[in-house]
Amino acid sequence: MRACNRVVVVVIFLLLLSTAQANYFGLIAQFLAPHNAARAAVGMPPLVWNLKMARYARWYANQRRQDCDLRHSNGPYGENIFWGSGDDWMPADAVASWVSESKWYDHGSNSCAGGQECGHYTQIVWSKTRGVGCAKVVCDGEKGVFMTCNYDPPGNFVGEKPY
Repeated sequence: MRACNRVVVVVIFLLLLSTAQANYFGLIAQFLAPHNAARAAVGMPPLVWNLKMARYARWYANQRRQDCDLRHSNGPYGENIFWGSGDDWMPADAVASWVSESKWYDHGSNSCAGGQECGHYTQIVWSKTRGVGCAKVVCDGEKGVFMTCNYDPPGNFVGEKPY
């Protein structure tokens, strides 16, 4: 390979690498910003992106790639999971879905409105939680999009208020 061709190959590789990095950091921001907006709304400090949890989330999301089953990993972290049909779903959509449960949460009684779910929301705003790592996969066979976020320390302990 001539030197000129090698330079072109290296430049293309670096451009692809920088595009992949930009996409990855964009994905992080899409998950992290709405989490931290929800936390700020109730006076909680922002979460930081945790690579270890993000790798765990990626591993688990890949386990769900074939079936897109809305099943928890039962791993060592707090966890929110999301499924949407089609392939247009973005990280902000998943987080917005979880945060929308805030309308069902009553801080005074530390409970959800009758028959409603609010545990995804309370995990996001849990006061002791400091880190988050998330992943998104498009499932095989047009089964939809699966996303998961993991939280450490985990929250949602019975009898404790999130904030």
